Amino acid sequence: MGQKVLLSEKEINIILHRLACQLLENHLDFKDTVLIGIQPRGTFVAERLTKILKEEYGVKEIKSGFLDITFYRDDFRRGDKTLEATKTKIDFLVEDKKVVLIDDVLYTGRSIRSALTAIQSFGRPSEIELLTLIDRRFSRHLPIQPNYRGRQVDAINDEKVKVLWKENDGEDVIYLINK
Repeated sequence: MGQKVLLSEKEINIILHRLACQLLENHLDFKDTVLIGIQPRGTFVAERLTKILKEEYGVKEIKSGFLDITFYRDDFRRGDKTLEATKTKIDFLVEDKKVVLIDDVLYTGRSIRSALTAIQSFGRPSEIELLTLIDRRFSRHLPIQPNYRGRQVDAINDEKVKVLWKENDGEDVIYLINK
C-alpha cells in the first residue's frame, strides 16, 4: 500500500480561501444563505470556511450547522457494520434559504443524496448548492456535481482519498492511497 501527498497544509489553506471567495462572490452578505457541513468530515470544511469568511473577509453573520445523514443513507441496516449516528446541529430554519451543503470528498454521490433528503426535515430551501474540497469525478453512482470544488482528482481502481484535519488527526494533509 503506497500513499502520496495530494495536498499539503499550505495548499489546503489556499483552496479554502479560494472557496471562501467564490462563496462570497455568489452570496455577498449571507443574509439568505446558510452553510451546512455533512457529518462527520464535512464539518471541518464548514467550520474553516465560516472562520475565514468572518475573520478575513468581514462577513458579520453566517448561519452554519452540521447535518447527520446516518438514518437517510441507502446502506443503513445493510451489512454487518453498525452505523453510528453523529450530531445534527441546525438551530435555524432553512425555509426559503439558500443552503450550501459542504463535504470533504465527493465520491459516489450517495452521501449527498442522503443529505438532500435529510435537509428537508428542516424546511424547504429556495436553493441548494454543493461545495466539496475534493471531487473524485470518475467515481459517481448518481448524477451529482459540485457547484464549488477545491480540487478535482482522477482516482481510479482501488485508490482512496484520505483527508486529515488538525482538529481530528493532528495535521492538515490529503493523501492519495493505493491499496
